[in-house]
Amino acid sequence: MRFRGKVAIVTGAGSGIGRLAAQRFAAEGAQVVAADIDEARAKETAAMIVGEGGRAAPSRTDVTKSADVKAMIDLGIERFGQVDILYNHAGITRQASVCDLSEEDWDLVLATNLKSVFLGCKHVLPHMVARGQGVIVNTGGTFGFYARPEYPAYCAAKAGVHNLTKQIALDYSRHGIRINAVCPGFIDTPINASIPPEAIARIVATQPLGRPGKAEEVVAAALFLASDEASFITGTTLLVDGGQLSGRHGC
Repeated sequence: MRFRGKVAIVTGAGSGIGRLAAQRFAAEGAQVVAADIDEARAKETAAMIVGEGGRAAPSRTDVTKSADVKAMIDLGIERFGQVDILYNHAGITRQASVCDLSEEDWDLVLATNLKSVFLGCKHVLPHMVARGQGVIVNTGGTFGFYARPEYPAYCAAKAGVHNLTKQIALDYSRHGIRINAVCPGFIDTPINASIPPEAIARIVATQPLGRPGKAEEVVAAALFLASDEASFITGTTLLVDGGQLSGRHGC
């Protein structure tokens, strides 16, 4: 088991990729804090892990709020004694052009997708520095590398995640801490279930492998980056995009 004796915190753990990541960390030996803004879903994920023989604690966390994020980190330390891994996965999107996007939605997308990474790192890094070790994995996105119509806030946020990941790696590698990002392409998850089939077909056509990705494939990449198998990898973004950024992508 790659994470025996480790403690992992996963944000956005109430559903989809985040829930599966929390379960997989636990299945591979980690004690898990399952954090989500939806308390019921966080509790459900934690209960699923416990039911499978693992150890987990739910955390009702609004990742845009500093006090909530600090409490989430403190919960991991108080309940399990330490925090070894933070997977900043929580995220949302809003679709509209710059002129049509409200300031409130701009602020919410930037706060949920980018500020949350800053806050998670801000509150977990002092603990990791004191221990001389730790791993952070952030969720980026292909829209952070190329722009797509009507997603200004999401594109800006994910581009910020990629570069923030590199910057933090520069500052904290000397403390024995690694930080990387996993970058999904179009993935078959509940958050994408409302997209019309014809739109999905157009998106999938931009991915040379010719299909949506699976949540399991993103989680496998995230767990690899969190594991000792990636011990010489920091400050990078691992693409899990079906080849989308190889040069065949489109809008």
